[in-house]
Amino acid sequence: MTRYWIASVSREHTELGVEGKFIQVCHGKKAPLQRMKKGDYIIVYSSKIKMSSPAKLQAFTAIGKIIEDEIYSFQMTETFIPFRRNVEFYDCKKCSIIPLIEELDFIENKKFWGYPFRYGHFEISEKDFNLIASKMF
Repeated sequence: MTRYWIASVSREHTELGVEGKFIQVCHGKKAPLQRMKKGDYIIVYSSKIKMSSPAKLQAFTAIGKIIEDEIYSFQMTETFIPFRRNVEFYDCKKCSIIPLIEELDFIENKKFWGYPFRYGHFEISEKDFNLIASKMF
């Protein structure tokens, strides 16, 4: 059964993932990546342009498919070794979330629509995935 996911990642880090064909979520934790399986789809939401800057983006910035079952560690620095999964990212355009808030079922409280993204990685319905994807292609 195919599942659909959202990852909250800054635009800057999303670009590194798209270029390297990987996804890394929740500050490199392994557990969220274990929930996904080969053949699942993922959309990246970027609330900010850079993790270290307050500049907001509030857009879906990448979309792809999990292409392998393997989860692997990658040594970024001497003390930071996050986990990753390989993803086939598709050519797409970024899509603001603002016009979609009212239509997205995973956003239960439309007034506090940003709340679900605080988890960093979560499952969404096929319907919500298709709505977002339709705006990105």
